[in-house]
Formats: sequence, C-alpha cells, structure tokens
Amino acid sequence: MAKSFEEFNLNRQILNAVADAGFTHATPIQEKAIAPVLSGQDIFGIAQTGTGKTAAYVLPILMQLKYAQGDSARALILAPTRELAMQIAEHVKLFSTYTDLRSVVIFGGIGPKAQTEQIKAGVDIIIATPGRFLDIYLAGHINTQYLKFLVLDEADKMMDMGFIGSIHRILEIVPRKRQNLLFSATMSNLVQKIAGDFLKHPTIIEVAEQATPATTVTQSLYEVPNFKTKINLLRFLMEDNEDFKRVIIFCKTKTVADNIFSFIERRFGEDAVRVIHANKGQNTRINSINAFKEGNIRVLVATDVASRGIDVSEVSHVINFDVPIVIEDYVHRIGRTGRAYSEGDALTFCSPAEKYYIQKIEKLIRQQIPVVPLPAQVFVEDTPYEERQAINRAIDDQKRKEDPDFKGAFHEKKHAAAIAAAARASVKKTNKQPAWKKKKFKK
Repeated sequence: MAKSFEEFNLNRQILNAVADAGFTHATPIQEKAIAPVLSGQDIFGIAQTGTGKTAAYVLPILMQLKYAQGDSARALILAPTRELAMQIAEHVKLFSTYTDLRSVVIFGGIGPKAQTEQIKAGVDIIIATPGRFLDIYLAGHINTQYLKFLVLDEADKMMDMGFIGSIHRILEIVPRKRQNLLFSATMSNLVQKIAGDFLKHPTIIEVAEQATPATTVTQSLYEVPNFKTKINLLRFLMEDNEDFKRVIIFCKTKTVADNIFSFIERRFGEDAVRVIHANKGQNTRINSINAFKEGNIRVLVATDVASRGIDVSEVSHVINFDVPIVIEDYVHRIGRTGRAYSEGDALTFCSPAEKYYIQKIEKLIRQQIPVVPLPAQVFVEDTPYEERQAINRAIDDQKRKEDPDFKGAFHEKKHAAAIAAAARASVKKTNKQPAWKKKKFKK
C-alpha cells in the first residue's frame, strides 16, 4: 500500500496544499525520495516521466525553506525547456499556496526585463532554463551566494540539447556547500559524467528500469509504407472521437507538424486542434497547452521540443506520426499518456526508413513494441518515386552508420559492375598472345 502524505515529515501548510491538489498517496518515486531529500542527502533519481518526480523534490525543498527570507534565491531548479520550466513552476506555486515563499520562472523566447524585475523584488526559488539563467546572472541581477539547493531535472534531455557547458558554468558560480538533486529518465554516458561532477556520494533512487515506459501505457506499432498512408491511418483513427478524445500527435519536424495541423483543422474543424513547435511564439505555445489542458481542444500537434513539458491528465492517446530519431525521446513522448496511474495508448507509425530507429528503441526499452496490422478500411497508397528514393537513401545512410565500409545500394551495383568488367578484361588479357610470340611466328 502506498504511503499517505500524512506519514511524511511535512508541515500542515504543505499537507493542506497537497490535499487541495487532490493527492492522497505518494507515488513510488515520492515514497523513496522525500525522506532522503528532507535529511539533506544528494539524490540521483532515475524515473520515467509521469511518475510524480517533480513533487518528490519540490515538497521537501519547500519544507526546508519554510518561509520567505531575504531577497536572494535559496533554491535553483534547472530544466531543459521552457515548457518543463513552466510546468515545474506551476507545481511550486500549487504546493506553496499556504506559505509566503516566492518563486520566479525564467526562460528564453521573451524579453528578460519582466523576469529581472521579479527577481529584484525578492525570490526564494528560481526555476530556469540554463541559458536564460546565465544571461540574467551575467547581467548582474542574480545573487547565487545564498543557494542551498540545486536541482537538475530531465538531465538526459539537457545533455541531448548541448547544455553540458552551461551546467559546468553554473556549477562554478554556485556555493560549494549545497544539496544537489539530479533526475533523469535515462542513463547516458553524458548523464553519468555530469552526475560525477555534480553529486557527492549520492543516494541513487530508481523506481523503474532505466528508460522503461510506464506500465500503464499500451504500445502499438503500425508498419506503414509511406506518408500518404500514414495520413489515411491517422484519419481513420481520429474518426473515433469517443475513444480518441484527448490526443497528442508527435512529429519529427516543424513542417510535418504544420501539415498535420492543417489536415486535422480541415477535417475536424479549427476548434479541434492546436500546434506547438519552436517557431511558435511563447504566448501561442502557452495558450495552446492551456487550451488542451482545459479540454477546449481535442488534439495537440507537437514536435519533440514539447514532449517533456506537457503535464496533462487523461491524455487518451499519444500518436507518434514519425518515429523519433533521438531514441530516448520515445520514452518521453509516450510518457504524456498513462500518467499518475491512469491508462493510455501510444501508437507509432513506422515507415521502412524508420524501422532502424524502432530496433534501437526496442533495445533501449528492453521490450518489443507489438505490431498491429493496418485496419482493412485504411487505403494503402503507392509510394511516389521521390519518396521511394528518399527512403532508400535513408536506409543506405543507416547501413553506413553501422558499417563505415558500406557504399550504398547504388555504389554496390556500380562496384559489382566494375568487378565484372575487371574480370572480363583479365580474361581477355590472359587469352591475348604476347608480342614476342606474334613476331616469332609471323610469316
């Protein structure tokens, strides 16, 4: 039986806020992490998305900070994307409702002036993306000498996004005597490296095997020959608006995301869908996520920039229209459904050029994704010449990655032809009489 929050050493203000938020029992990561964080230990937490890890570190930090004090931050929480930073900030505000603790969220994409003014007014907790934090610090608006807590959330994504340099710079400007908390869904070599630089004799908490999807998520794989057939399959599935009632569709590129958005908008109406990606303005992205959270729209189309920043309950389906190339993103994408003990479905559309990544994903998650046959009602289109060529080139590139000596299908044919020509020339040369013989027997 899961622990009740009443069993933790949390004060009444925090417990009331937790109760107001509708939480009664701790998730496994909360059960394992809250007490060690309260006792001052460094933590290395390995937990998949949707397990409640934000509350696992926010609650004990709030408990130890207790009340507003001075003007300078005493806790810094770093997140890789603005969406995740905003999500964490929401949790901090929610759980600190009955305290006077002040929190500020800072991220890029908008001017720093308003964020700087909030910090100057006094702050206890800063939630930030690394780049914007450094910008405001270097401008002289953040005092780090009173920091007691430093949190790295989604450390694997930070490493994927190239933040390792920024993290090292931040480590140079924060007090050496502090409590460090690092959380990651996967364990890459870079995460282990930053953990070695960041943590001192940490308590390692692992609530699931590394990079394993939540057990509440049912996974399915559709093998689809081309883009148009993917569209036909998507249309067929989305016709079922009772089952597919709250859907996130993930795409590999901004162009594909915009195309899928236009298709859904034409087919199901402009009130049914929003799209978010890096080219969308900050306010547009926030409004789209809020509209999806509040149930005002049925479908959210997104690129991976948003895969870790969407914390929405009761997402019925995640559809991977494209297989992610950064294979760890698969876990984070499908983690948007099946959250906090709810059940959800994750469907992946896989073209011949994407099977390579599916094999790598299955190796990462240590399980096979069940292949589901295409429904009979879905029309299978012929693959256009240009798309067929692009698929073949992609497969060649993948083979070349695995075998640097691989020259590609076209080169293999050319090479085979060259070998055959050389063989014919050799035979011809062997059968040819030497010049001295010709002279000797010439009449």
